Amino acid sequence: MRTTPANNMDVKRLNRSNTLRCLLTCDKISQPELAQKLKLSWPTVLQNVKELTALGLVQEVGAYESTGGRKAKAYAPVRDAKLAVGLDITQNHVGLVLVDLSGAILRYTRKKRVFSLQEEYLISLESLLTDFLEEGEGEKLLGIGVSLPGILDETGERLLYSHALNIYDVETKQFSQHLPYPCIFMNDANAAGFAELWKNPEAENLIYLSLSNTVGGAIINGGRLYTGNNLRAGEFGHVTLVPNGRKCYCGKVGCLDAYLSAKVLASYTDGNLAQFFERLRDQDQQAQAMWTEYLQYLAVAINNLCMSFDCDVIAGGYVGAFLEEFGGPLREMLAERNTFEHSGGYLKECSFKLEASAVGAALMQVERFLQPL
Repeated sequence: MRTTPANNMDVKRLNRSNTLRCLLTCDKISQPELAQKLKLSWPTVLQNVKELTALGLVQEVGAYESTGGRKAKAYAPVRDAKLAVGLDITQNHVGLVLVDLSGAILRYTRKKRVFSLQEEYLISLESLLTDFLEEGEGEKLLGIGVSLPGILDETGERLLYSHALNIYDVETKQFSQHLPYPCIFMNDANAAGFAELWKNPEAENLIYLSLSNTVGGAIINGGRLYTGNNLRAGEFGHVTLVPNGRKCYCGKVGCLDAYLSAKVLASYTDGNLAQFFERLRDQDQQAQAMWTEYLQYLAVAINNLCMSFDCDVIAGGYVGAFLEEFGGPLREMLAERNTFEHSGGYLKECSFKLEASAVGAALMQVERFLQPL
């Protein structure tokens, strides 16, 4: 088929974008190596590198030793040429992260702020951002990714409802009216799931279970976020775990959230989850009993997800960050429940143990920038 000029231009932009993506995974690389990795012609890669260098996204960093011919130039990405901020809004806190073009976390913070739609709270988001950014970073900022605990419409322009924030059908531009940068809005669990997908780009199918003050999740299908017919896919927190069980904040009973929210554990230590795990380290008997019961419920939930979707499950969020140290018994419970093999190996550790939702939201801004340039 004959390629039209428009298609030629699309192909050129795609090749340039893929060249930058490849460079971002390397500390330095030569053009021949880059051409081999990308399976592109040497002249195409040369042109792409020239254009990316002119844009300030790539730099020459010397040359490799000669192997008999002309020395090959070495090129490296300018990872901090562009930056993005992730802002995670929860019921009682605001988290912020700064990432570069490679997705590396440059800095993060978390501040106590009780959520409100009052002007004072919305103005405080701008002051938090101003205090967070250092001199010169604002000029490099692609924008802000905002993660919210609730269901958003397809455009991200409306927060349809959020039980956690107790608000319904709110325009998301209310959150950004005092923020002087472009904003993208995402569901918090989907944002965290997207961060995991960014870290594991080869993953085709994956389930992310977020174990924070509310429980949610994300479904990766075919390498993409699956949101469902009504944008509610991954609302694992409201799957019934125990019929006629504990009351959930949503008003129903027996929901997974009522048993696996981080608040369940933190209730033993006046809301301080880290202190709960300190009690575990000190072999506090009551903390150990609570943890064992928590893991038993978690094993049922994770096994159900694996049996339903037949893929790896990542447990993240506030509690997921502690599973590397304290999750040994969980794998044993999963192995016992596994119908098809005696293994809990399908449970994977989360890549981001802090501010995963904020990271994922920030990466949406990076991904938008890296789309065919």
